Amino acid sequence: MSVPQYLRQISLKVGDATDALDLSDMRIRFAVRRGDIATPNTADIRVYNLSDDTVKKIQKEFERVVLQAGYPGNYGTIFDGTIKQVRRGRESQTDTYIDITAADGDSAYNFGVMNVTLAGGSTAQDHLDQVLKSLASRGITMGESPELSPSKLPRGKVFYGMTRDFLDILGKTQDVSWSIQDRKLTLIPNNAYLPGDAVVVTSATGMIGLPEQNQNGINVRTLLNPGIRVGKRLKLDNTSIQKLRLNPAPLGQASVDLSLIQIRTDSDGFYKVLVANHYGDNRGNDWYTDTICISIDAAVTNGSMIKAGTGIPGAIATPGPVKPFG
Repeated sequence: MSVPQYLRQISLKVGDATDALDLSDMRIRFAVRRGDIATPNTADIRVYNLSDDTVKKIQKEFERVVLQAGYPGNYGTIFDGTIKQVRRGRESQTDTYIDITAADGDSAYNFGVMNVTLAGGSTAQDHLDQVLKSLASRGITMGESPELSPSKLPRGKVFYGMTRDFLDILGKTQDVSWSIQDRKLTLIPNNAYLPGDAVVVTSATGMIGLPEQNQNGINVRTLLNPGIRVGKRLKLDNTSIQKLRLNPAPLGQASVDLSLIQIRTDSDGFYKVLVANHYGDNRGNDWYTDTICISIDAAVTNGSMIKAGTGIPGAIATPGPVKPFG
């Protein structure tokens, strides 16, 4: 994706689509944290110099908040969730603000429960359908998902307890990572990435500084890019990546071997996004996306930070190359 990286655009709407309060013309600062993990994504949004009446409406009447940002030609949603807290404050004698703390799908994560029994012969898709029914009242719908195993259980299946626990079980048996992205339940195979073209990251498309390899993968900062999503591919120039210093001690060889597998550079320069955090100030300097990614052909071994359960017999398939799905 190569578009001009200038003329910032931002939209902040509080409330449902039919009755939303548009705050896009105000000064807005934000920090959005998104990852390929089950715990909800979060956002901290600061809006300056609102009237007392507007602040009271936000505190009492609205639950949903939608933040969009980017540039012309590359503009989209970077957070869609529910308001958890609104705080008022003052930065100076002339500037007041409200801080909105929001989370994406935390109601479903914390309070979603199941109480249902399926007869023998149920499949993984049947289990997922029951999960979605339990989350529907929390505003969660289905997002991206691969085709699940058609294998049928010989016995009945009881669902009683927290929905997230059964999603964890589904993740282990189907070798997928589940998360809630913009109020959609998303399943991404541990050995795959989301379909679609890779996001090319170079100095011409908004890369800031140079990518760096560390213990978690490859870190890269770009100008704010809503096209960089959890599970998507990035295309990097391997020669620009600053390599991690490996432990030279003889006793550190085991950690070195593990690092060379988990955080190695991809031979073709393609990387899978695990974390995509967005930071911005529409009247300041910050307007960045910070990404952590791993090589798409990296093997994930038992005990890794990505999936500690990989390699458990009968639970997760043997690690292999990452492939697209969809």
